Amino acid sequence: MSKATIYNVAIKAGVSLATVSRTLNNPEKVKPETRDRVLMVIKELGYKPNAYAKGLASRKSTSVAIVVPDMSRSSVAEMVNGIAIEAKKYNYTLILYVLKDKYEDETEMLQEVVASQADGILYMNDEINEQQYNALTLIKEEYGIPVVLANTVYPYDDFLTTVSIDYYKAGYEVTKKLIDEGRKNIYMLTTARKYMVNDLKEAGYQKAMEEENLPMNIFRTSGDIVVNTVHFNELFKDKNQKIDGVVAVRDSIAVSFINCMIEKGVKIPQDISVFGFQNTKYASLSRPKLSCIDIPIIDIGVKAMHLLKLEIDGQTIEERFNELPHNIILRETTK
Repeated sequence: MSKATIYNVAIKAGVSLATVSRTLNNPEKVKPETRDRVLMVIKELGYKPNAYAKGLASRKSTSVAIVVPDMSRSSVAEMVNGIAIEAKKYNYTLILYVLKDKYEDETEMLQEVVASQADGILYMNDEINEQQYNALTLIKEEYGIPVVLANTVYPYDDFLTTVSIDYYKAGYEVTKKLIDEGRKNIYMLTTARKYMVNDLKEAGYQKAMEEENLPMNIFRTSGDIVVNTVHFNELFKDKNQKIDGVVAVRDSIAVSFINCMIEKGVKIPQDISVFGFQNTKYASLSRPKLSCIDIPIIDIGVKAMHLLKLEIDGQTIEERFNELPHNIILRETTK
């Protein structure tokens, strides 16, 4: 009996998991030369699709799997609340999978989610990479389990239904707000670790700065207050450093920056205006209170669960990218 897996086929053929799956299930969607190469490898390795896993996936469990990269962020808890509100309408139970420090790779996660017999999957929050996207695509194509992305965006493909805001537009708008205040030396405080939605925020910031011929300053740090405090102190070692505006990709990073500046005698917003980017509890707890982009986290959760239920019921989702409106909340850290 062959022990070859779809992952072995993908690696040997030099293609993604999704391409192998399409070759098997929708060959007309694959380029002939790629399809022939994949089929040759399938024959060579003796790969056979996992009929048992398909059988599991075909059963209804009235449960939905929620996959999150990290449970430490307040936005995650808010979105789960939104999902739970909508799931209750359909008498669905929720199964939570946390990727952080639990799974060695996407293969392990895929196997556990499929084995759970969940009727659908909600992948939520701002981190998604190519391997994770391919694994989720495979779950949908190979096993027929619907998948919806919630508050994350994979802009290179539109196979999976997505619910989010326009992060590029939001990054552009808050940067323009600071420029309209008369700020000239505006910094984008982002994460050293790559997140897809942060790339979009940065692109919006860059566009606004380019339009005004202002210098772009992207400062990469951590969401960990112990780490970013050191980074902010290092940034201000130069007494001639004249930062007058900041856009932070997370509220927690913005508040950490504000606290560091206040300790140095910098006045907010007189000397530096600061924008956060979520409108979490940190924004209202901050002193001064934080101006920020308000992301409708609960509404995203509700919408994502609603669309997932439609897919579970076999309905076609016409609009793959579903953008909800965001707002700019002006508080005490901007003029």
